[in-house]
Amino acid sequence: MRVLGNYQTIEHAKLNGNSALPTLTITPLTTTKNPSMSHLFQHFSKQDWAILLDSADSTHIDGRYDMMVANPIATLVTKGNSTQICYPLQPQKNDLSHSDPMSLVQTVLEQCLGKHTDLEQTPSGNSSSLPFKAGAMGYFGYDLGRRFEDLPQQAMDPYLAPDMAVGIYHWAVIKDNQTQQFYLCHFPIAQTDNAPTAAELNALLEDSDENDTGLAETFTLNGQWQSNMEQSQYVKKIDTINAYLHSGDCYQVNLAQRFDAPYTGDEYQAYIRLRRANKAPFSAFIRVPEAVIISISPERFLSVDRQGKVQTKPIKGTRPRSSDKALDQQNIQALQQSSKDQAENLMIVDLLRNDLSKSCEPHSVDVPALFEIESFAAVHHLVSTVTGQLAEEHTPLSLLRGAFPGGSITGAPKIRAMQIIEELEPHRRNIYCGSIGYLGIDGDMDTSICIRTLLLEDSHLYCWAGGGIVLDSLPLDEYQESLDKVCKILPVLMEGNA
Repeated sequence: MRVLGNYQTIEHAKLNGNSALPTLTITPLTTTKNPSMSHLFQHFSKQDWAILLDSADSTHIDGRYDMMVANPIATLVTKGNSTQICYPLQPQKNDLSHSDPMSLVQTVLEQCLGKHTDLEQTPSGNSSSLPFKAGAMGYFGYDLGRRFEDLPQQAMDPYLAPDMAVGIYHWAVIKDNQTQQFYLCHFPIAQTDNAPTAAELNALLEDSDENDTGLAETFTLNGQWQSNMEQSQYVKKIDTINAYLHSGDCYQVNLAQRFDAPYTGDEYQAYIRLRRANKAPFSAFIRVPEAVIISISPERFLSVDRQGKVQTKPIKGTRPRSSDKALDQQNIQALQQSSKDQAENLMIVDLLRNDLSKSCEPHSVDVPALFEIESFAAVHHLVSTVTGQLAEEHTPLSLLRGAFPGGSITGAPKIRAMQIIEELEPHRRNIYCGSIGYLGIDGDMDTSICIRTLLLEDSHLYCWAGGGIVLDSLPLDEYQESLDKVCKILPVLMEGNA
């Protein structure tokens, strides 16, 4: 076990109660500045498998913690029907599997870091409530749902990015935004340990400059954005959906258009621009060998705490923000009073109640909040909350599998809506409407819905936007809503272009 200098260790955890096994240390970091996690992460942003989960300095209720990881001890990459499992420190163990990818994540996590942890909480200090600490982190693309459901294959799939990319991490840096305290969480491993020391991280925190990302390379779009469908095509596809709705095939279908543009430069610079403009509580930056994922999502998909309490917060209903306070308030009132948006939201709430009931204790699923307004930098949203208690025979990952992909970005009934999406959208979604998140070694999980999410690969940047279509939908309004959702994305990335 590496000794972390003279810093105080304020929490310990032992696997399975066996004192012979390694100990998890949580060490507070020190800095005379008050940097954001994004400024510490800049020093790791060029590394493959570096991940930042970032609340982006938002004041949102779900934005208390930021976390970053790098140097995984195992990686799982799924493309199509196979998953490549790699062990960077033990390449002779690399393997290829056709098993269920969610189950593989659970298996590899337990192999690397143990099956359970018994956290010894200290009576003082703020570290006992920290999320994650070590475990699995990464993304689950929308098209991973093809491993769980029988779906047609009609849309084009031009992407290099895998359907799933998850790393197993034995160290993490966590920031508590309530106290502004950074912590290094470190679970020593038997192989050569590649975790940074607290002293090294302290030096990087001192080197952080809030006005400079510290990276000389810039980010530039080299062409105008192009959509994969014209306005007239989008409207025509809504007409097709309406025919399905009238025939009783479904009640709601999410229809999205995809924008793309060529780019050069450092993807992390693009993330910094978007982060500042949007301040979304579920922001993320992920670099894998094939691609970069940038997410400025406002939406939680599924969370599970250590006691098995499950929460999901579906978003359905959107209005744009305005710098005119009176007009901004009018937009809020219009959203609050919209029977169409409430009906759309309620359909997804019912779908998620059903999805959660597959993995939760009987009669534990509840809706403590319905049709609440949450305001973000670009838009106002109508948000509901559904909760439940995870059944003893289920794990957080089996809950995720049973509800994947999220109903708020598919429609209802989910499978029929996904079939219609495959028919009408020209290209597959890849990361869009998938999920980003973590599963900690003590059983906690948190995941987002990948809306306001970009895929950057092979010098091309892809961005999607859409909305739920119901019988009351007005096609031109739906088209405009999709543009409202990217008004703090596409223009922001065009800034500085010649």
